[in-house]
Amino acid sequence: MLRRLDLRGAGNDLRGKLPRPDQAAEGPVAVVAEILADVRERGDDAVRDLTERFDGTRPGALRVPPDAITAALDAIDPELRTALEVAAAGIRDFHQHQVVAEHTYERDGITVVGRKVPVDRAGCYVPGGRAIYPSTVLMTAVPAKVAGVPEVVLCVPPDKDGNVPLPTLAAAAIAGVDEVYAIGGAQAVGAMAYGTESVRPVDVIVGPGNVFVALAKRQVAGLVGVPSSFPGPSEVVVVADDSTPVELAAVDVILQAEHGPGGLAWLISWSEAALDAIVAEIDAQVAVAPRRADIESTFAEGATPCSSTHPSRRSPSRTPSPRSTSS
Repeated sequence: MLRRLDLRGAGNDLRGKLPRPDQAAEGPVAVVAEILADVRERGDDAVRDLTERFDGTRPGALRVPPDAITAALDAIDPELRTALEVAAAGIRDFHQHQVVAEHTYERDGITVVGRKVPVDRAGCYVPGGRAIYPSTVLMTAVPAKVAGVPEVVLCVPPDKDGNVPLPTLAAAAIAGVDEVYAIGGAQAVGAMAYGTESVRPVDVIVGPGNVFVALAKRQVAGLVGVPSSFPGPSEVVVVADDSTPVELAAVDVILQAEHGPGGLAWLISWSEAALDAIVAEIDAQVAVAPRRADIESTFAEGATPCSSTHPSRRSPSRTPSPRSTSS
């Protein structure tokens, strides 16, 4: 399932020797520009047409009713609710330590006051389509609330029935999201950036997405704040040796690979015994995985175990780039 590369003796310069993810070509750039222009010109009508075209459902109201968000908390499995609440508490606690109080610097009669002021309205994009990502709701919305953002907006692609999955809505309730819209793809980015009849524009847009979402964020960057990095395609690097727990290393490779084709998953070791054991465990786990097809498609494009002559004393590390997932 995984392709093996032997890099012993390859030297330090591996450029050209390793596969890389495909980057966006001019085609998607032009398509995204057309989508954004359509949303800017026609508002809700464009969003509905594009949702029907790309997600297979034509929405009526774009906004999810607030009572549906609250009801989702009681509708999901109690163990999942507990897990989401525990995760949210950890994220909240971590980011509270990043809040910096106003500080003053004085020198030679000059006073400089440093302040960090939250934006008025933040937009969070959460992918959908291949899977659901309530964790992304927490990782984008909770920091905004900790920062003091008064209004947090969430856009997530609807399913074929036009609904937002219950775990996603429950996570939105736990995170304190103020508005949820069943909109995905580049059209969601356009709606948040330009505003429509249903969606008021935001000041900043965060969150991962597929190449269309990433390109859309890049194209609206002159109007709203967006992360400086280009998020996608997905990559993960797992470094392992003979001391690495085989099951955990396999899980780390699989978790990123399940986001689907277009990215890369790497397993790097200088121990052939470790590689053999981890690859065997990956095969066993993938064989019973609910999203086996997506995982195998990523592996087919370039998930690679590598043998290296450069050992490390560290425990297994996992260093993914920002995700790019399907919408």
